[in-house]
Amino acid sequence: MKKKTRSDYNDIDLSNWRDYDDLLTDSLWLMNSRDAHGGHSLDYHGNFIPQIANQVFRRYTRENDIVVDWFLGSGTSAIEAVNLNRRLIGVELKSELVEYVKSKLPAQSLDSNIKLIQGDSASSETAKAVLDHIANFGADKAHLAILHPPYADIIKFSDLQADLSNCPSTDTFLDEFEKVAKNAYDTLEIGRFAVLVIGDKYCAGELDPLSFKCMQKMNDVGFKTKAIIVKNIEGNEQAKGKNNNLWRYRALAGGFYIFKHEYIMVFFKPG
Repeated sequence: MKKKTRSDYNDIDLSNWRDYDDLLTDSLWLMNSRDAHGGHSLDYHGNFIPQIANQVFRRYTRENDIVVDWFLGSGTSAIEAVNLNRRLIGVELKSELVEYVKSKLPAQSLDSNIKLIQGDSASSETAKAVLDHIANFGADKAHLAILHPPYADIIKFSDLQADLSNCPSTDTFLDEFEKVAKNAYDTLEIGRFAVLVIGDKYCAGELDPLSFKCMQKMNDVGFKTKAIIVKNIEGNEQAKGKNNNLWRYRALAGGFYIFKHEYIMVFFKPG
């Protein structure tokens, strides 16, 4: 069989695959510090580290491809899209956060390659707005979807009713997340990828495997699972050291283990 020299969905030159030793291909990512270069900073609760965006953009997109981030937050994916010459459509519920992200991006990028939408990522109106922006970019569908939702009610991000962190139960959260997953599926090109960044939670003394429940919702709307990556999250939390001994005591007293990981789940849209 003739070896491939380039995939259909990235710019990696497979004839020189040894040159990409910074691209991770195993399923355990140990990243103990957040990249603070290229415009990134730890300025918002729950934002994922830039290294995730860097890795998945380079693995699953080409330059000038269109990424849709359905939970934009403080704009990590938008900043990395600028750094890597990708186009991005970001959806964020909080209007003040949209304005904040705009302030962190080059004006020329906002005019050309980055489009921000203030809206509910679970709504059909937002899905239509995403498709309109994709059309304005000259394409029919997006080339990569990023989903980094709240981990249910672990951190409350706002008082807005549509905020998934305000869902009264895990079941309600999953119902709303499924709507976002469906929007991501419907706006993604066949054969392309979606990346879900998610963790688990404890509730009433019991482990709630939120990540795998969200994975099932992604499968329910039509995505197929490609990979599950475990990423260490130590070093990405504010004031971690101050509370470390307290959490160790609680773990010993309560019989549980302290979360130091989250999941990066990769899916594809089958043809």
